[in-house]
Amino acid sequence: MNSKSLILALLIFPVFGWSDLVKQSKSGICHDTNSSYYNRVKSFKPYDNLHECLSDGGRLPKVYKPNSDDSFTAKGSNIPKYSRSYFGNGWSDDDKDCINTRHELLIKQSSSTVDKGSNKCTANRGKWYDPYTDRTFYEARQVDIDHLVPLKWAWDHGAYHWTPEKRKRFANDESNLFAVQASVNREKGASGILEWLPPNRNFHCQYILRFNRVVKTYELVLSAGETTDFKKLQSEKCLR
Repeated sequence: MNSKSLILALLIFPVFGWSDLVKQSKSGICHDTNSSYYNRVKSFKPYDNLHECLSDGGRLPKVYKPNSDDSFTAKGSNIPKYSRSYFGNGWSDDDKDCINTRHELLIKQSSSTVDKGSNKCTANRGKWYDPYTDRTFYEARQVDIDHLVPLKWAWDHGAYHWTPEKRKRFANDESNLFAVQASVNREKGASGILEWLPPNRNFHCQYILRFNRVVKTYELVLSAGETTDFKKLQSEKCLR
């Protein structure tokens, strides 16, 4: 920042208010008080909030933990391009028993004895109730394991800040997983609750409540508009 810009900033922003400013560094990174580099940034362009800094072409630091009440979303900012590999290379097998998360979940959610095949490492046949469609399936190949809060959706709402370990944990967290009809899972894609709800209307309230629970557990960041719309949707579907 040159002397003219510094004088202008001092005229607009009183010295005692600088601790609350968002600082855009020369490299275009937006630092608010949550940034570990905030106090180190001496030459910067000041903004009232993150919204303004990001809208003006800025980006967030690679390591950044927002407050739970921050009213912005990563969508639309200069975040890294999403890749499924950022959440681990497919389903994990943390206990090394040859049964990965997909098949562990199928075994747990089956309401009948599961045929694990000759290798005893995969769930081939069982009985799975899909709450999304209100249908029951007997062949494992007919169902997908759906991420209730999609990985791409989570990435756009703060997961790009996480460590690889946390992203892998999220991708394999059973509280965020459902065995559902494959075609319905693919229809849903990376949609959140404002864009997509299951065909089974009787499951809408539970779906919304569980979605919101995962969002809160992992401290995913919603915009002010999303927060309002989430509450409105929950009121419409759950308070009848």
